[in-house]
Amino acid sequence: MASIRRFVPLRASLLWANFPTSSSGLQKGFGGGCNSQTASISYDRSVGKLLEEEHVTDIGYSDSNDEVAKIREKFDLAKQRFLKIPEALDRMPKMNPKGIYVNKNLRLDSIQVYGFDYDYTLAHYSPSLQNLIYDMAKQHLVNELRYPDGCLASKYDQSFPIRGLYYDKLKGCLLKLDFFGSIEPDGCYFGRRKLSRKEIEELYGTRHIGRDQARQLVGLMDFFCFSEVCLIADIVQYFVDAKLEFDASYIYQDVHRAIQYVHRSGLVHRGVLADPPRYLVKNGQFLSFLKMLKENGKKLFLMTNSPYYFVDGGMRYMLEDSLGCGDSWRELFEVVIAKANKPEFYTSEHPFRSYDVEKDNLAFSKVDEFLPNKIYYHGCLKTFLQITKWNGPEVIYFGDHLFSDLRGPSKAGWRTAAIIHELEHEIKIQNEDSYRFAQAKFHIIQELLGKLHSTVSSKHTCDRFKSLLDELNEERQNARRTMRNMFNESFGATFLTDTGQESAFAYHIHQYADVYTSKPENFMFYQPEAWLHVPYDVKIMPHHLKVSSSLFGT
Repeated sequence: MASIRRFVPLRASLLWANFPTSSSGLQKGFGGGCNSQTASISYDRSVGKLLEEEHVTDIGYSDSNDEVAKIREKFDLAKQRFLKIPEALDRMPKMNPKGIYVNKNLRLDSIQVYGFDYDYTLAHYSPSLQNLIYDMAKQHLVNELRYPDGCLASKYDQSFPIRGLYYDKLKGCLLKLDFFGSIEPDGCYFGRRKLSRKEIEELYGTRHIGRDQARQLVGLMDFFCFSEVCLIADIVQYFVDAKLEFDASYIYQDVHRAIQYVHRSGLVHRGVLADPPRYLVKNGQFLSFLKMLKENGKKLFLMTNSPYYFVDGGMRYMLEDSLGCGDSWRELFEVVIAKANKPEFYTSEHPFRSYDVEKDNLAFSKVDEFLPNKIYYHGCLKTFLQITKWNGPEVIYFGDHLFSDLRGPSKAGWRTAAIIHELEHEIKIQNEDSYRFAQAKFHIIQELLGKLHSTVSSKHTCDRFKSLLDELNEERQNARRTMRNMFNESFGATFLTDTGQESAFAYHIHQYADVYTSKPENFMFYQPEAWLHVPYDVKIMPHHLKVSSSLFGT
């Protein structure tokens, strides 16, 4: 993680003047007017003036009791000012839920080729898909792998999982890790039971995951992982409740095998196409985006691990209200590659095979050019670049899976765009005054706790110290719980831990995504020649706007 820039905690002295609202401001679209990529807002200094009134004067306390009294006075003053915070929050900028957020500077005018994954990138699915995958995988465990019939009673719980968790194959725990590889105190589950801090320490010795322990962890990073996370937790819980011995690594292997089977066997694909309205979300806006790219002279390609019949059926359904009579979605793309077998596609030397749509078979002739309106299977990056002559930096690839979709292109020199559907929802929550209010309270309590521990010796604690410490800890826990429950009651936010640290999932976004957004069509709001810049004063992820504790005048 040393390769990632180190983030400095936001101090109470942070000034709000010229603080950017997002990594990139909302534009008028291709051919639109605004050239600025970062909107800046001058924070109303009258708020700061209001909160700077009634300063607590440092009297030069000499003993521990006086230091405690000093911090107590600041805490009492902060509690009075909690009532004024909503008015101050009204003047603070809000983030754009449909914005493009930038980890590495990107000039759109230098991008000539746009590549797309299909599932959860161009295709939008309803929550019902996770139920379908969960039920099919559960039945495979019982019917084919001979798991107990009692496992069939469990049901998918969409309120439990988030993306970016880790499963410990040795200890059987689901973990949420922070940016530096430490276990989130309230983000460790054995089955469906949350472990206490004491239990975490007994299991791991420390909250930090060392190199040896990391080898036994597997990341659950793509959008299909929701059903996998839930099924792993439910199977572990069943074995615990039934008092059956089990090896945690076998649980993972079998569940992962079952999830892979329902995909590779075509069970999920046939289930989706049998009832498209239930599982697929129509979205004509992305067709407008693709057409806009074509009109601006950009080249497009589609590369997916899904079979062609599934992609074709889904695209026809999603675009049936938008495409003209006789038009084909295939005409939008210079190249369509199905069953690409990512991430091996980026490192292997597998040959391309031409796919005959009518006969449903693969041709035997060598593929040394990509013909219009043809479909290709398998292949590899090396041959792809040889045929297309597309240079790395002029290509951007959109995908939802940080490892399968984006790690390979990133290493190959392509620009990368992560599609994180939950981003839009989480930004909307972060924009709510109730969240920002709780966040501001958390930061001021955190700073007061730091002052209390740093100025009062542990050898000279008194009842007043312990009383203040208990009050501050309780206020901090209440603020953390409030923020956490706005996202997910089990694991909290996808990008942040309860303590305000970035999550391990956020770390991987920094590694492999030049930019990230909730949907590809959000690029419609930006001019084709736009320069997307990393915000100059980013301390955490570009879409996070941290509420400063200076609002409390401490």
